[in-house]
Amino acid sequence: MQVGRYRFDRMELAGSLGDLGTLLPIALAMVQVNGMSPVGIFFSIGLYYILAGFYFGITVPVQPMKVVGAYAVATSVSGTQIGAAGLCIALFLLLIAVTGAIDLIRKYTPASVIRGVQLSTGILLMVSGLRFILGTSRLQELLEAVEPHLVLQRIGPVPVSLIIGSTGIVLTFFLLKSRRMPAAIAVLGFGIITGLVLGGIASLYKLAPGVFLPQLLPLSFPSPADFMFALPVLVLPQLPMTLGNAVMAYTDLSRQYFGSEANRVTNRAVCLSMAIANLLSFLVGGMPLCHGAGGLAAHYRFGARTAGSNLIIGVVFLLLVICFGTQITLFLDLIPLSILGVLLLFAGSHLAVSIMDLEERKDYVVVVTMLSITLVLNLAIAFLVGLLLAHLFERKEFSA
Repeated sequence: MQVGRYRFDRMELAGSLGDLGTLLPIALAMVQVNGMSPVGIFFSIGLYYILAGFYFGITVPVQPMKVVGAYAVATSVSGTQIGAAGLCIALFLLLIAVTGAIDLIRKYTPASVIRGVQLSTGILLMVSGLRFILGTSRLQELLEAVEPHLVLQRIGPVPVSLIIGSTGIVLTFFLLKSRRMPAAIAVLGFGIITGLVLGGIASLYKLAPGVFLPQLLPLSFPSPADFMFALPVLVLPQLPMTLGNAVMAYTDLSRQYFGSEANRVTNRAVCLSMAIANLLSFLVGGMPLCHGAGGLAAHYRFGARTAGSNLIIGVVFLLLVICFGTQITLFLDLIPLSILGVLLLFAGSHLAVSIMDLEERKDYVVVVTMLSITLVLNLAIAFLVGLLLAHLFERKEFSA
């Protein structure tokens, strides 16, 4: 069904599910490890999907800020410290959007650096996906189980995640171009059935539907100490990755995919969009949110071509959280982590090949250097080093 610029069909539904591999593990980990509000997290995600889709008029990803999320989960920082980070990032994005500073930053960021961000993000997604399938991700290690919500963990010496994930990979390969049975729907359907059969159905008997709305500042307003901790530990490492991946690489990829339909996806508009989203998320106790090249590649890879995908996934999250409140996690836990890993693997591969339009050898040197630094250190440092290296190559003494 087509309604103006919005299409609602199996492909848009499949595309709307494509980025769950990035979104759900960090969101659920923040609920379990950091004490974040599941109502606040998924209410803000659902609403952001819908508002961003309406404003930009094309498929728009909604993702957790990965540097904040990864560090927060790994070190069990408090929910108020996460909230402080989200508020600081929102104010920074608002400042560079209103003043136009983001346009100046983009002007001095070469295409090779943006491609380096895209390749590095794609490889990181693929590595994360493989870890979920092998049962070696940080979340699985923290929970001490390859599939924490299934009753079966191994079949002999083989982790059940490897069996489920391998099956999901085969399904995806065979159905990746199918319109009759889109890959994301088939793979998630297989995952949910597996989750129900291997123990998840018992948790559904605990459901008590009602009407649940987010509270205002459910974790209280952060203290000065929370801000003093969040700025150097969570905010500063996140900002280069946000500028590189969630702003510049995302806007560039959006234009690659959608051409003139992406005319509203400007650097300023994206910064303003994320600033508003993080202010909203902060108020309802959600996690820091962003757009991102990886998320867009995931949605697009699995079939999303219009903002209809945003409305579909946004409405699903809002209905689940309003009807079931904190019990929304009982539904989401039905999806095995290895199935989310399959989505990550294919989304990452789609994003990684975006570097193929580069022509000069020096650009590939920048890209490969950034990838190496990302794998050894992190993408934020890789972005800064890539900027320096690309500008050095523009000097005459390095141009030979």
